Amino acid sequence: MRVIAGRFRGRRLVAPSGIDTRPTSDRVREALFSILGPLDGATVLDLYAGTGALGIEALSRGADSAVFVEQDPRAAKALLTNLETLGAKGDVRRADVLAALRDARRRGETYSLILCDPPYRLSPDLGASLSEALGPVLAAGARVVTESDRRHPLDLSMPIDDERRYGDTLIRIHES
Repeated sequence: MRVIAGRFRGRRLVAPSGIDTRPTSDRVREALFSILGPLDGATVLDLYAGTGALGIEALSRGADSAVFVEQDPRAAKALLTNLETLGAKGDVRRADVLAALRDARRRGETYSLILCDPPYRLSPDLGASLSEALGPVLAAGARVVTESDRRHPLDLSMPIDDERRYGDTLIRIHES
């Protein structure tokens, strides 16, 4: 797994062994970020960050800042290693996603790009709770990207601006 484009282009990312962390494939990340276009000045929130591949790709392509939320200790360790190896700055929060969103709301944080790639098995049950929790942290004109299994999509109660399928992977881009 590597960074596709930008200032960290071609640099390798580490991932913990095992099946608990499923990094977004290079092909899907390349397609997604082509759709998103320029990210200069973006404030990014990477939920269920895993190795941080999505948020790191955003930083590589010009995002101003990224907050990474990951609960699993092994994935968080890989994420911290990736940020350190690249010399990238990011705030890693080891927490449950819904708790992290409540904390971000309390601090008055807002984000222009939210990347949400939960474990596929959890996606069908997250739509309502995530939709409610995301609202207060969306900046004006924010985009929310979800990745899920096409057979069991993550359904947010936000308008879908774009939807793409890559094999079994479903990417949706929601606009606030």
